[in-house]
Amino acid sequence: MFEPFSRAYYLGRLYVEPYAGDRPVMHDEQHEAVNEQLYATGRGIERLDNPLVMKLGNRHLAVHGDTGIPGQTLAVPESMLPERLDEPPTLREVFLAKADRATQLVEMGIAAGI
Repeated sequence: MFEPFSRAYYLGRLYVEPYAGDRPVMHDEQHEAVNEQLYATGRGIERLDNPLVMKLGNRHLAVHGDTGIPGQTLAVPESMLPERLDEPPTLREVFLAKADRATQLVEMGIAAGI
């Protein structure tokens, strides 16, 4: 779903659509799989429900898991969208912060949706 892009980010393509909730979400099983594959260290027991930090446009979003979201979809509250979206949704490039960069963005309070 995501491939290395730079020292700080992976690159992926997801359907991005407006969402009536209060924080960005994606399908919970995909969220957990990405968390395990790209954020887990492999040392001991680790949480797989931490938010994934994604960059959409010029905005960083803390993305959580939700069972009601279709696969390959990033659902974002309209107030957090960087621009108006196409109808129907099309695949868009989304950057996923690597683990160390995600931690830095969350600690700095830059990732919206925590």
